[in-house]
Amino acid sequence: MNLILLDRDGVINYDSDQFIKSPEEWKPIPGSLEAIARLCQAGYRVVVTTNQSGVGRGLFDMHTLNAIHDKMHKAVAQAGGRIDAIFFCPHAADANCLCRKPKTGMLEGIAARYNVNLQGVPAVGDSLRDLESASEVGAQPILVLTGKGTKTQAKGGLPEGTQIYPDLAAVVAILV
Repeated sequence: MNLILLDRDGVINYDSDQFIKSPEEWKPIPGSLEAIARLCQAGYRVVVTTNQSGVGRGLFDMHTLNAIHDKMHKAVAQAGGRIDAIFFCPHAADANCLCRKPKTGMLEGIAARYNVNLQGVPAVGDSLRDLESASEVGAQPILVLTGKGTKTQAKGGLPEGTQIYPDLAAVVAILV
């Protein structure tokens, strides 16, 4: 099984320092939906891994998060693709949970659900915490320069072996 892990905000859709708090605020990055469709057509299972501390902070509730994800599912489907699952951490940063990236609980849950070893599985993100969690479980960290990616690259300290691409479409062009 070919599996790919995608962060949501800054990889699939535009990010916001004020959080994506409604379906109306969720806007895909040009080329991202078509990239997911290409992955699906090439036999990949697409799993989204996303920290959503806005829930834990009380900025939006689970109903709203589900509505945002419903919009994303529909947009991907209209482009001819499919997201197999969305794993998310709803906790605020100070909750000290095990599922919030850069910790590995979310990725370990994916490995258990799909009964796979994540060694070498592409894990695409725009922040250091995305890359660190991927590296920790043996996945292939891939930085995209959309979202916070340019700032992440400029700060340095990327895990060894991190690959860097302009956006998700460029990652997919290499994978398929």
